[in-house]
Amino acid sequence: MLSLLLFGCEFIRMKNEKNDAEIVRKAVARVNNSFLYQDELSGIIPEGTDPADSVARVTTYINSWIRKQLVINEAMKNIDINEAEVERKVLDYRYSLIGYEYQNYYIKQNLNDSISDKEIQDYYKEGLDNFILKQNIIQGTFIKVPKEAPRTKRIKDLMYSNKEKDVAELKSYCLSFSAAYHLSDSSWIEFDKLAVNSPLAEIPNKIQFLRSYNYYETSDTEFLYFLKIDAYKISDNVSPLEFVKQDIKNIILNKRKVELARKLEDDVYENAAKRNDFEVFDR
Repeated sequence: MLSLLLFGCEFIRMKNEKNDAEIVRKAVARVNNSFLYQDELSGIIPEGTDPADSVARVTTYINSWIRKQLVINEAMKNIDINEAEVERKVLDYRYSLIGYEYQNYYIKQNLNDSISDKEIQDYYKEGLDNFILKQNIIQGTFIKVPKEAPRTKRIKDLMYSNKEKDVAELKSYCLSFSAAYHLSDSSWIEFDKLAVNSPLAEIPNKIQFLRSYNYYETSDTEFLYFLKIDAYKISDNVSPLEFVKQDIKNIILNKRKVELARKLEDDVYENAAKRNDFEVFDR
């Protein structure tokens, strides 16, 4: 009786453990003998995601998993798979992912993202040939307003005024009535980007246009367009520093990241060599 009692208790414990495992490992999809479990979906949905978006994201993931499994099964039936080679590639990919994650962590911890104006200027001067304009750019003011907008005859005067109250009035006017605008400042902007969705985009010879006009008005069936050009640079010339400043910052930061990644790899190797953490055997 004692034996039966002990066996019964053990059987109940094993059954409970099995039930617990089944609860934890709840399957959400199956393709032949392969299962996708609920716990494998963790991390797919970022915190704070809308419930509807969460359902859509999980559904997309499950459908993607099913499609991939079906392709794998079809491949296994139709071609000879070198399992050892596949496993080696999987391991290589796994190690690459782990290394990439640690590399990003190391870079975030050690990256100096402060870049002085002198560094930017030096980089610019040393590589002028790398900063040739591929498009025409301008400094100026562009305003697009509906034809029925009020006080349109005052726009030109406001565009040419340097008075603080007029500058403020023009900005307020644009916020209230314009369909698109770019107000004059020190920044450069591509002329084609400024002219998009306007008659200016149809100008056949934009270089000649920029050389001929410092102010231009035009219209179409719905809108009036006002353009004041303070300065311009033609394509195939050296770009102004201000136009490529952010690009140079990104280049310098990327170079620092590459140097940090190389330093990490060298440091890890050298420290491991000092500790005799690895060795190469005769082949």
